[in-house]
Amino acid sequence: MFIQTESTPNPATLKFLPGQTVLEAGTADFPSAETAGRSPLAERLFKVQGVAGVFFGNDFVTVTKAESSEWDHMKPAILGAIMEHFQSGQPVMPGSEAAGSGHAEHHGEDGEIVGQIKELLDTRVRPAVAQDGGDITFHGFDRGVVYLHMQGACAGCPSSTITLKMGIENLLRHYIPEVTEVRPVGL
Repeated sequence: MFIQTESTPNPATLKFLPGQTVLEAGTADFPSAETAGRSPLAERLFKVQGVAGVFFGNDFVTVTKAESSEWDHMKPAILGAIMEHFQSGQPVMPGSEAAGSGHAEHHGEDGEIVGQIKELLDTRVRPAVAQDGGDITFHGFDRGVVYLHMQGACAGCPSSTITLKMGIENLLRHYIPEVTEVRPVGL
């Protein structure tokens, strides 16, 4: 098994491409070891010293390191953990939990606007950020402000504020006049 590694715009995060499907649909975010219980692969990765976060996409795994850790020391152990997992035959997410869109539900009078926001995120934004090993999902909409949740390589990325303000906010404001601002949220 050959696993490719790619850097991301976030220097604390690396993208690992195992050459096979990681998740059939959706994404899975594990911002801490305490959240990894629903995935044997995430649990295995958190056993590597210095791993601070794990994120799964369709064909990739992104790993975020602790600030005090060095990739040179961690990378071989992470590659080994990913390889061991896929050779074990265990599922990445047992019970093949059907992943939804990742977007928060929205109920209320802004339903049509929220639908347009989610559509633009799904067609224009999410494919681009997946290339960088992350994901951005809808969290809420209130009086013109769109709240987005940054995951994987996007969480904590130095360029995420620029991506949000100059990229996503401009895109949404262009297509949806009711949008006045985009803000990140932490979950």
